[in-house]
Amino acid sequence: MSYVCPQDIFLAVENGEISPAQAFKSLREMDNITAYPTKVDNRQKRIEEILYELDHLIGLSEVKRLVREIYAFIEIQRRRAQEKLNIEPLVLHMIFKGNPGTGKTTVARILGKVLREIGVLQRGHLIEVERADLVGEYIGHTAQKTREQLKKAYGGILFIDEAYSLARGGEKDFGKESIDVLVKAMEDHKDELILILAGYQKEMENFLQTNPGLRSRFPIHIDFPDYNQQELLHIAEQLCAKRQYTLSLETQALLLKLLLQQSSNIENFGNARTVRNIIEKAIRQQAVRLMAKNNITRQELILIEPVDLKEVKE
Repeated sequence: MSYVCPQDIFLAVENGEISPAQAFKSLREMDNITAYPTKVDNRQKRIEEILYELDHLIGLSEVKRLVREIYAFIEIQRRRAQEKLNIEPLVLHMIFKGNPGTGKTTVARILGKVLREIGVLQRGHLIEVERADLVGEYIGHTAQKTREQLKKAYGGILFIDEAYSLARGGEKDFGKESIDVLVKAMEDHKDELILILAGYQKEMENFLQTNPGLRSRFPIHIDFPDYNQQELLHIAEQLCAKRQYTLSLETQALLLKLLLQQSSNIENFGNARTVRNIIEKAIRQQAVRLMAKNNITRQELILIEPVDLKEVKE
């Protein structure tokens, strides 16, 4: 018998139609039915907020498209499962290829949040490591260190920056032991962990060729392009706005010139990371400049002048 409201259930108990245990079960089912739409709505709202965060990253149009593609694929597989239809296996280990400062870690963190909300990952947190965190100094030490990092990442994402360095030393290097432990964990804990290997485009390609079995384990490859000059300027403006600073038009023009000079040395250029370093140093230079004045206006506290960037350049 179905009950319209809790009062119907209480009345059925009083009349001896159902036992208290049956009443409790009916109340719990009724609560789940009532709460389910709200839970779904809240989950969808949180996902939309996370995707909004993704969409408002500067540039990265292809990366954004791929992240939404991954989200759509997982969501549709979930709905197919509900309808008892065949589903594709969810293998979500990824390769991120690109220069420093192109948003790889930021996107990985957003992915973790999305995957947590749709139930793929229990926690969705990001553990970021590099070779030194995984590779030990003697036999057996590497396996122990790698397992420790894996344990921290279970329920979320293990993000290995400059992953190609694990294969740099050849067959006798301890890095190979770390790779073996990682590959085993991908099998033994496939529902608890997503592994993202990140690094320079060319080096990551060479790394995958050294171990042919790795490429097939990472079906999703995402390329992170360098930012163009206008995108870098927008990043600088965004960084300033968050700190309640602004760049004058003259400062913007000088910043573009400075970025053009620095990006010509492509090996050492850090994209958004370089922009952040420039802005942070300019803010410090502005502070030194203003300390020499007796009366400082609100506008002066906000404005970054060209002279502040000239100091950075030097």
